[in-house]
Amino acid sequence: MTPRDVLVLGCGRSGTSIFGELFEALPGYRYLSEPSLDDLRCTERGGGAIAVKVPRVDPRLPAPPGLPLPLDAMVEALHEPLVVWIVRHPLDAVASLRVGIDDGWGHHPRPPDWERWLDRPLVERCAHHWATINGAGWGAVASQVAATVRFEDLIADPEATARATARLVGADADADAATAAAWWSRVRDRDDDQFVEAQTSRRRSRADHTVRVGRWRENLEPTDVARIAPIVADAAATFGYELPSRPGDHEHREDRP
Repeated sequence: MTPRDVLVLGCGRSGTSIFGELFEALPGYRYLSEPSLDDLRCTERGGGAIAVKVPRVDPRLPAPPGLPLPLDAMVEALHEPLVVWIVRHPLDAVASLRVGIDDGWGHHPRPPDWERWLDRPLVERCAHHWATINGAGWGAVASQVAATVRFEDLIADPEATARATARLVGADADADAATAAAWWSRVRDRDDDQFVEAQTSRRRSRADHTVRVGRWRENLEPTDVARIAPIVADAAATFGYELPSRPGDHEHREDRP
């Protein structure tokens, strides 16, 4: 059985890269990270399937807000792909997006009105980026999404995530057990000797937190949370994420008993 093509979409710094690299560990796949549409269209399959993480924006093809390309264009470049959406708690995502957004709004796809946000505080720009992708972007593809993967679930049990994904796409996670195990062994909430960061994530990382899930408590002040919450509230609710009800609910990790 040949596995299905896969299109991985979602906001940057939400686990799209590490999840995408899972397909390098599943037999029968060729994995492409952020390819151009032209490269995607001419990729040799070699008799297998293709998994793609968030194709590049193409100025020739205006896309709906929150998507890098029109969904039809991405689907047509593949063979009946399964669409997988990756999402992360907005406060953690904002904390992680700061490096890239502060670097010329280096994460894509940019919101259509991104230039109008350039004089806003950095955390608001990051929040707008997350909310556009997980609001309008999600809305444009939701009916076609085969699975939604929460970053928190991926971190909590990477092996279960890998096996569930393999079943979804028609791959055998045990066909090359050592390679698959090497992937889920590197997925960690905290850095340790086994952690290996996704290749395309490394230049956007910052060593200012000890955990990935809940890192916002180490990185964001109550005033930051108060700025972020109204921007992300609607999209957060769509994915079942709760936000602090008051800025005072913010609690730094080091202050906990």
